[in-house]
Amino acid sequence: MENFKPAADALFILLGAIMILAMHSGFAFLELGTVRRKNQVNALVKILVDFSVSTLAYFFIGYGIAYGVQFFSGAEQLAQKNGYELVKFFFLLTFAAAIPAIVSGGIAERARFYPQLAATFLLVGFVYPFFEGIAWNQAFGIQAWLKASFGEEFHDFAGSVVVHAVGGWVGLAAVLMLGARRGRYHKDGGIAGAHPPSSIPFLALGAWILVVGWFGFNVMSAQTLDKISGLVAMNSLMAMVGGTLVALVAGRNDPGFVHNGPLAGLVAVCAGSDLMHPIGALVTGGVAGGLFVVMFTLTQNRWKIDDVLGVWPLHGLCGAWGGIAAGIFGSKALGGMGGVAFLSQLAGTGLGVAIALAGGFIVYGAIKAAVGLRLDPEDEFNGADLSIHKISASPERETLW
Repeated sequence: MENFKPAADALFILLGAIMILAMHSGFAFLELGTVRRKNQVNALVKILVDFSVSTLAYFFIGYGIAYGVQFFSGAEQLAQKNGYELVKFFFLLTFAAAIPAIVSGGIAERARFYPQLAATFLLVGFVYPFFEGIAWNQAFGIQAWLKASFGEEFHDFAGSVVVHAVGGWVGLAAVLMLGARRGRYHKDGGIAGAHPPSSIPFLALGAWILVVGWFGFNVMSAQTLDKISGLVAMNSLMAMVGGTLVALVAGRNDPGFVHNGPLAGLVAVCAGSDLMHPIGALVTGGVAGGLFVVMFTLTQNRWKIDDVLGVWPLHGLCGAWGGIAAGIFGSKALGGMGGVAFLSQLAGTGLGVAIALAGGFIVYGAIKAAVGLRLDPEDEFNGADLSIHKISASPERETLW
């Protein structure tokens, strides 16, 4: 059986990579369903091309920064242990590529195409792996310092902070640099246009694809078959349910909130899904569902921040809550497995937020200064589909109009 272990591990993590790769189609359809019809094609193309650019950035630069691993040796050496190290890269790439997929939803409908691809390369090549190495590969001695100071390292099992909070806070920086969609708010600060979702069915499809794939995102974060835990799957389920039901009530049965609720819960439970009691996961997910509804409404209506899909509330805030929640509900006092320290969780989460904000402002600020980020007013009015891709999502419908 020992001979089969490398093969079993390679298959295990490959299946996880495939499930998370499928989640990127969920990102695409969630965005497609939320944006106006004239920007649907752009949502689909952007997510696919962003993933491809992310692959190159992570293969040639990012993975080496995070883990000190490069792939410039012969294929015979790379294929050792049934190619486990290669499929591990594939698995971790799908996490890294979630950063631009998250940002994409915030900047939808008014961002230029090629400048966003440049931002994707820089974020996945440099910003994301910098914090990934700190959290998951002991870079710069920060984890050792946290353990010496507070008794435990910063714990983020499946990326509440490393992936989601980083993506969400980078997204906030990008949204602030871009500004609101034209026609969204009056100059005096009032709301000019609601811009409702173009397709609730596609929005729901995107949410469902993400929910299903998330069980690969969380469970396969064990990375080897012998470390798999049914507790992770159960906690993911409970957090999803908690997020859904609280978002249902807090969002007054709005389908947009109902379908983002499970995503909020799953974002939050990633960090502590291997430690929490299922009831702790239920509470963590429920808090996240409510947090998303309240903060999305405040962001859009009171603060006039035009974050189209609510990526900052969903990923940025719920991800940060998840990092902190792991330090609360992961403790043995609340039925968890222990091995976490609240202050380490607080510090690690804060560091992730700071790196993401700084990285986001640097990357998008530099690109804005160099070539600009926004479509011009006429192109934005016509929609990204016709302006960038020269076709609409439903050409036959356009001819009838």
